[in-house]
Amino acid sequence: MTTSDNAPGSGLVPGQRGERTDPVTRIRGADPHGLDGRSMPRLWRNDYSVLRPPPLGEWTPALSVSVVVPAHGHPDKLAMVLASLSAQSYPAHLTEVVVVDDGSPEPLTLPPVRPENTRLITSAPGGWGSAHAVNTGVAASSGQVVLRLDADMLVYREHVESQMRWHHLVDYAVVMGHKMFVDFDPETMNPEYVAEQVRAGRAADLFDRESADPHWVERTIDRQDQLRTAHHKAHKVFIGATGSLHRTLFDGAGGMDAELILGGDSEFGYRASQQGAVFVPDLDTSSWHLGRTQMQTRREAGTRYRMPYLANRMPYFHLRDRRPGRLWEVPVLEAVMDVDGAALEDVDTTASALLSGTTPDVRLWLVGPWDALEEGRRPLLEEENLDLRLVRELFRGDPRVRFTGSEPEHDPRVPFLLRAPAGARLEPGALRELLRTAERTGAGLLRSLPPGDAQGEGALRMERTAAYARARHLSSGPGEEDHDQLVEQVCGIHWTGGEGIFAVSSAAAEETGAAEGDTDLLRRRLSRAENEAGRLRRRAERAERKLRWFTPDLVRRVLRRIVR
Repeated sequence: MTTSDNAPGSGLVPGQRGERTDPVTRIRGADPHGLDGRSMPRLWRNDYSVLRPPPLGEWTPALSVSVVVPAHGHPDKLAMVLASLSAQSYPAHLTEVVVVDDGSPEPLTLPPVRPENTRLITSAPGGWGSAHAVNTGVAASSGQVVLRLDADMLVYREHVESQMRWHHLVDYAVVMGHKMFVDFDPETMNPEYVAEQVRAGRAADLFDRESADPHWVERTIDRQDQLRTAHHKAHKVFIGATGSLHRTLFDGAGGMDAELILGGDSEFGYRASQQGAVFVPDLDTSSWHLGRTQMQTRREAGTRYRMPYLANRMPYFHLRDRRPGRLWEVPVLEAVMDVDGAALEDVDTTASALLSGTTPDVRLWLVGPWDALEEGRRPLLEEENLDLRLVRELFRGDPRVRFTGSEPEHDPRVPFLLRAPAGARLEPGALRELLRTAERTGAGLLRSLPPGDAQGEGALRMERTAAYARARHLSSGPGEEDHDQLVEQVCGIHWTGGEGIFAVSSAAAEETGAAEGDTDLLRRRLSRAENEAGRLRRRAERAERKLRWFTPDLVRRVLRRIVR
């Protein structure tokens, strides 16, 4: 495997979105710990088109890879998988395979046809299932890149190499391998034959492609320009079986959730996206999935089981749309408000609007010097921190409210972080409007100003967690301003008006609208004036009726003329 310094696919395409126009990395002799010491390309959202991986077989790899294979029974399928891995084009000295026996009924053994560096270990005590087994395998491995491969995936010769090309160009990619589903009869082939065919580049001939079933994610990938336009929803097609990422990204995302016996791949893909990952479908090679999946044979039962677990952990999960009034383990938004020195009324105005609005699935952090509150005898009405004490008492019963003395550590699973100043008057649907705008624009930072706030002191600031995670990863130095600039480069910044977000007094609204010649506002003012005139007319009629009871006829007639 060789390549030249200017091999196709080793850099960004001039004229496309992205800061860099020089090659991303020189793959030959690249530093395996820092991609040749060069800064990472700043990809726009999930558009990886600026990357150009080199042609298969025409480059020199440098990164090591650990292929982790969780397995439970079915030694006949595992034998075929290891046979195909023994014939990979990726260098053997950079490859290790770790098979994790996840409590098979009959303990697994390694077949004779397998890669040079293959180990069989048992899943760590204290758990079971594929996710737990993957965590065990990753912890026992040492490769710079982790490639998870199911124990029923017979891969083509270039399968590992093809995915690894992307990881030499960018270290925050999740690469997904292609697969096709076929019926498998272990009597029709043996590991030696599989290894021979794969090594000769004839893996595609092992099964009839015309009778194979594609995966449903292929339709989604095709509709979204190979995920280049998928943005923050790209993770939805990460459905395990075969996929790879840098170990640093795997660890940063927290590894697999071992509590999820089913659906763990989907949930992990979401957390990886929250770390700023870009999702890349690698279609230059493929693999055979030996047999049908549970979701193909028992889709309804499998979906029913997964839904509660994923809905609690994934804010974008579709079940939540049908439960708008629910609270979940991972809320859709965290809000932070500095209450140090703020009046009770100002905090109440903003916090109550956030908690009582049409989007209750929030977590609110109130930042203040709570340790300064003393419980001993004190002048109750003249206490120095009286407002702080009253704020704590007012909101301590709401489980969504957290009290902290400093800037809280944002939960990376929560997709948005809102910073709101105490005293901001918000509409009940403010959060819903902000979230809709973020969905529509895809912006990494959303800002909104209340009407008449030219200085921006009352501005709302909503950060997309994934965008800031990528910015921090790409940042060459600390500083909030630097991160904002990077977010603008990789995801965009959007300013939105205050309509539907800030509650504006009627007087302020009329003043603003009249000054701008707002005809709708003038119509509303006319309607209110007519309603007021009608109210006064009815009031006069009631007064007239009372006069009939208490005044002589002559006086009543005179007063009637006056009233009219």
